[in-house]
Amino acid sequence: MMLAADWLAAPGSRSVMALLRAGGHGAWFVGGCVRNGLIGAPVEDIDITTDAHPDRVMALAKAAGIKAVPTGIAHGTVTLIADHRPYEITTLRRDIATDGRRATVAFTDRLDQDAARRDFTMNALYATADGAVIDPTGQGLADLAARRLRFIGAPADRITEDYLRILRFFRFHAWYADPAGGIDPDGLAACAALAEGIAGLSRERIGAEMTKLLAAPDPAPAIAAMAQSGVLAHALPGADARLLPLLIALEDAPPDPIRRLAALGGAHVADQLRLSNAQRQRLAILNAGMASATPPDALAYAHGADMAWDIMALRAALFETPPAPGTRAAIARGAAAVFPIKPADLMPKLQGAALGQALTSLETDWIASGFALDRDALLRRLD
Repeated sequence: MMLAADWLAAPGSRSVMALLRAGGHGAWFVGGCVRNGLIGAPVEDIDITTDAHPDRVMALAKAAGIKAVPTGIAHGTVTLIADHRPYEITTLRRDIATDGRRATVAFTDRLDQDAARRDFTMNALYATADGAVIDPTGQGLADLAARRLRFIGAPADRITEDYLRILRFFRFHAWYADPAGGIDPDGLAACAALAEGIAGLSRERIGAEMTKLLAAPDPAPAIAAMAQSGVLAHALPGADARLLPLLIALEDAPPDPIRRLAALGGAHVADQLRLSNAQRQRLAILNAGMASATPPDALAYAHGADMAWDIMALRAALFETPPAPGTRAAIARGAAAVFPIKPADLMPKLQGAALGQALTSLETDWIASGFALDRDALLRRLD
């Protein structure tokens, strides 16, 4: 089978592959770029594997005038920047020891040994510089064509090498598996049996996997399988999966993992993850809004139209009813509203704390009126 993709013939891709081959080494595109290229999905990262050792890759890049960054040189990875695009170059490897979180590796020159240490058959596909696809496991192409997600070899062996693969199993199922085909029973059973191993993972790794999973077009079936198998309780203690499919059915915006995290339990489950400050703040607003009775126009005035609609969608899912007619119009009205009173309107009669209290009181009245009170009416209230 031949792979045809724009990135394959891109100047950066050609120059990186050429410098490795000119140095007398084999080089293959591998993993997600090959998988996504074959199914026509977007490709963000281009990974390349080679039999050249990292120091050799660095030397070849320097000779060719290509910037090289030793991003993971101890594990065989160097990032080359060619034509303004990063290419992660990793030496072919085999595992010699694993502890459930990280592996000790040895370099090899065999594709089959490198493929054997990967997670899923559809991720263990390689392609030459001209696009010829190589399937060392003999199962990757067939599984990808059927959109069937399976571990390479015995699922328990792959999981105990790195327990993060439990979460990756559900994430990749949400993104790449055929929903009609169901989830692989052997993989699911192994994930359920070994779920306690998730406790040894860092919150950063769990959070990264969960946000990627929740960004899938429809992660609800995968999250439901996590809940039924007991995996969700280990990854996000206290999470409740029941609200998520209702929210997704109401969504008319691009997938947003933080909005969906709010549907799983919001602030409570956020404590289990390492979220950015911006993500935590957004999650807090979503949860507070969902639990309140603040009308949609007031939400939009305070937080913007997108946040207000997210909150209203979460409320609708919570009460299992669509948002009320006119919700969109109310949100638009609130987002466009401008408070008609300025501090100068109340000065010099009011100063300092009294001025702030008066502005707050008038703004509260103005919001409660549905933004109907104009400047004169508000000033009369103050008098």
